[in-house]
Amino acid sequence: MDHQQVIRDVTVRLPMASTVAEVCQATVDALARYTPATIAVLLHVNGRLRCVAATGSWQVFATVAPDAGIVGRVFTGGRSAVVPDISTDPDHIPVRPDVTAEVCVPICDPAGRRIGVLDVQWTGPAELAAWRATAERVAGRLGARIMALGGPAESRSEKLLRHAAAMTAATTEWDLLATATRAARDVSALDTAMLLLSGRSGPQLSEPTATPGELETRIRAELAEAGPQALRAIVARAHRYGTGHTLGEAGHPPTEEHDPLVRAGVRTLVAVPLGSPDGGGVLLVAGERLLRPDPRTVNLLELLAGQAWTCLDRLRTLDRLREQASSDPLTGLRHTGPFGQRIATATPGRTALLAIDVDGFKTVNDTYGHQAGDRVLVGLARALEGALRQGDELYRIGGDEFVAVIEVSRPEEAVRVAERLTEAARRIGRTISVGVALPRPGESPELTLRRADQALYAVKRQGRDGVRLSAA
Repeated sequence: MDHQQVIRDVTVRLPMASTVAEVCQATVDALARYTPATIAVLLHVNGRLRCVAATGSWQVFATVAPDAGIVGRVFTGGRSAVVPDISTDPDHIPVRPDVTAEVCVPICDPAGRRIGVLDVQWTGPAELAAWRATAERVAGRLGARIMALGGPAESRSEKLLRHAAAMTAATTEWDLLATATRAARDVSALDTAMLLLSGRSGPQLSEPTATPGELETRIRAELAEAGPQALRAIVARAHRYGTGHTLGEAGHPPTEEHDPLVRAGVRTLVAVPLGSPDGGGVLLVAGERLLRPDPRTVNLLELLAGQAWTCLDRLRTLDRLREQASSDPLTGLRHTGPFGQRIATATPGRTALLAIDVDGFKTVNDTYGHQAGDRVLVGLARALEGALRQGDELYRIGGDEFVAVIEVSRPEEAVRVAERLTEAARRIGRTISVGVALPRPGESPELTLRRADQALYAVKRQGRDGVRLSAA
């Protein structure tokens, strides 16, 4: 075997390849001309050893953990491995059942940093020492050429898929927006990305999910100064005409909608509509340099925006369902589940429970029907909410039974709040009975509520429409 010829052949092929994948495949193909071995090039990409090129096997592992197998050992340790008998090496990863020997060498950049491995496996006799020397020289040339082409990296499509999986896994809106903007920057290679999303008062910039860079800071300042109408114009343009992007041509004025962005220093812009015109928004991806985003980049950003909106809509739907599950559908008040969680955190001597019962409610239902009773409950719920202080909480725990949970400095304060509730009920033509209790040290929340109920029924017995404080 003329190993010098092997090296010359690889050396000739490397400059002819124009991408990292082509360089790796050219190396594998060149080596395969001189040996029937199974050959693979694995590069370190996004925390995994990714098989970029291979030959001589029915199936290979697409990715391998950096600490797995002989390939992982070589990459982690940075030293070549020669294994004459793979049955004696527990790290060997079986790719072919007939493999008997393996040579694996690290691939390094010109500065000596490991970027991957070149792995060669034989099924028969081979001059392993000679092949180790050849593989190391080939790996040196291969590493230099890979770095000249920009180094190991995911394709933009791979990046998009990875980020899409992360967006799907996001459990909060903040996490999702952080992932979406990070993905947009990564896929586009532009400076910044942000979302304009519809809110109650119109489109609003989403809050920064990381420390804003200089360009993002300027954009936010300009859009804030331009006001809501400018945001509406950007959103309306994107939803009316679709995704837009700059051409990288100097000397051409922007449309009026984009003036605030240009004043902020934006020279490259991709604007992608999100969701519906009424309830959606826009993904803005921007850069300070004058560039021409290629159509493929724009298409990927459109796919990214679509996935982000789908995930955002799902999270908001789940939030609504959770709210419905924890709220009374008639009055909108929180009910028994959240109430149990709240009183479990009651502070002895400070958290007051106000048990509230509607006087004469059964008569309303029996005389006028349940719809009239429902109207009474809804009106009373609004009246009681309006009489409570900021931070006080009102729950509906039964048909005409409510409980207010309030924080007070002394029992008399709780009584005054209860009296405000009775006055609010009278103003809408109803009366209520209220029992007040504060937790004792070591007392269970259930027992505190029972004492409040007992105080309430004492009010009932004495003629209703009043307040009673349970004994301390």
